Amino acid sequence: MNKKYKVKVNSNLEFELTHDAIKNLDSVSTSNSFHLLKNHKSFHANVVKTDFLKKRYTVLVNENEYEIVIENELDQLIAAMGFASQATKLVNEIKAPMPGLILEINVSVGQEVKENDNLLILEAMKMENSFSSPRDGIIKSIAVKKGDTVDKGQLLVEFE
Repeated sequence: MNKKYKVKVNSNLEFELTHDAIKNLDSVSTSNSFHLLKNHKSFHANVVKTDFLKKRYTVLVNENEYEIVIENELDQLIAAMGFASQATKLVNEIKAPMPGLILEINVSVGQEVKENDNLLILEAMKMENSFSSPRDGIIKSIAVKKGDTVDKGQLLVEFE
């Protein structure tokens, strides 16, 4: 089955990509960037900011910045059913989506945070991944410290 993704760029351009189309891109990955060829044109892309929980990415393409949101088939189905509109997620914990190294922790236990406040930075695959708060709340516990190596699925931060 060929998975389909809906991609929104800068909230005004929307298109679909298939898993096969992504696999067939003429691209080369370097340390923290990509080199792409499309219609005999060269593009240099660099992911500068990530929000894994909201599937949002800031990407520089040939020095132009783009805000990208990626929805998989489940995200699209939930939105089509109307569950995504006005819905609030009660996320009580943040877990590592991949193995990596904790570079920064920007909160402390008992601290009140607002949605989108930066919680921590995880380095994975030579990229810095910034984790923002998915909701307003109070930090109940921090299960890691700066310099720790974490495994996929490991608890990082817990909310009250």
